[in-house]
Amino acid sequence: MEGPAADPATDPDAGLAPLSALQHLAFCARQCGLIHLEDAWAENALTAEGRVLHERVDNAPGETRRGVRVARGVPLRSARLGLIGRADVVEFHSRRGQPPLPCPVEYKRGKAKPHDADRVQLCAQGLCLEEMLGLEVPGGALFYGETRRRQEVAFDADLRARTESLARELHAMLAVRTNPPPEPGPKCRSCSLEALCLPGICRPKPAGGRSAAAWLAGMLRADAEGDLP
Repeated sequence: MEGPAADPATDPDAGLAPLSALQHLAFCARQCGLIHLEDAWAENALTAEGRVLHERVDNAPGETRRGVRVARGVPLRSARLGLIGRADVVEFHSRRGQPPLPCPVEYKRGKAKPHDADRVQLCAQGLCLEEMLGLEVPGGALFYGETRRRQEVAFDADLRARTESLARELHAMLAVRTNPPPEPGPKCRSCSLEALCLPGICRPKPAGGRSAAAWLAGMLRADAEGDLP
């Protein structure tokens, strides 16, 4: 059973959304709603592999090597974006006469993906670090377990704008508290929540077949006009 709602006057983390929700939203708005509005979760082989990988990384000790200090399970927070979470790893690279340069590293199972969900999550970690440390974080890295390769990610203007836009969309969704409709596609086959989502059954009717973003905008307009129940 949930406890009483957090009081924003006494709890500085009240109203902050899980940072991981940005990755879910960038991948699929419906998946994000199922997890973060309906507390739905189901594990398959892919999520189990990812969980084991993260546990292995988080439980490893920190270390320092060749001018790089490695911190694991680093708490992250951004009041500006309204996000809270953890970074798998943050590397602090020594710089002569300057504070160490932080570089978040996110560990993922599988291999690099065509969509930007992983990059968005990583960029959000970098934006949290910038706010917390007062330092510019120019980039980070994604490490994929299947290929055993590290992919460097630059936090350029486009990725930052995309990440900040999704953070606003996430909070709008959480405020409306209505799950978006499914958008069936090839990605559904790899989603552990497919059986709960039922994308082939619950898809919108053709006349109302809008994108999740358009649906959310309509819900927000209805909320502002007092038309939501």
